[in-house]
Amino acid sequence: MIRAVIFDLDNTLVDFYRMKKSAVRAAVDAMLDSGLEGSFDEAYDHIMGIYKDEGIEYQEVFDRFLIERHGEINHKMLAAGVVAYRRARDAALVLYPHVTTTLTTLAKHGIKLAIITDAPAKQAWLRLCYLHLHNLFDAVIVAEETGALKPSPLPFHKALETLEVKPEEALMVGDWPDRDVVGAKNVGIRTVFARYGDPRGVEHSGADYEIDDIAEIIGIIFKDGRDDPGPQGFRTA
Repeated sequence: MIRAVIFDLDNTLVDFYRMKKSAVRAAVDAMLDSGLEGSFDEAYDHIMGIYKDEGIEYQEVFDRFLIERHGEINHKMLAAGVVAYRRARDAALVLYPHVTTTLTTLAKHGIKLAIITDAPAKQAWLRLCYLHLHNLFDAVIVAEETGALKPSPLPFHKALETLEVKPEEALMVGDWPDRDVVGAKNVGIRTVFARYGDPRGVEHSGADYEIDDIAEIIGIIFKDGRDDPGPQGFRTA
């Protein structure tokens, strides 16, 4: 019987790549308006390339971009880019469809909820609070807490310990097979591949289940032996 569901955060609950792309586009437009030379596409591709090299959470991306582009930081351009980025980020930070209803339904029926994320603690909690999810979870496991990133078994063991469940009593839901699926399987947790959040075009996830809508988790849990939540439970319409 499933007693707990563990989620990845970005691209599983939060449409992170949509937010990131929108925010970078806004930052580039603002820097161009402030005197940045070159085309939009050149600047956008340069910034996204820095993220690819340093990680998508890299906090000094615009500083490095301006240094590489101009040999120094133009603080007018930097400020314009940062402000535009933050405004666009907040506007574009959204949940996937049915996330809140699904989480609420799971919690109402006694399912423990957790997050395992490789995002820095500050950024993870900012996203959770902004989207009003911070009080729904029994545990939020970040890399700083265990000193390890997925697929290391450490964050998965920490989640199980905190939730007080056995591996066979948990599901792991995530968009990245090499991290979420492999890491969970290695400690005996059944896995769900969030195909709706996959930006990589994965063909073979290796997960026990694959879903196109987070609401499908409800059906997986019922299939696993839980009673149907009835008329007060989740409805996709």
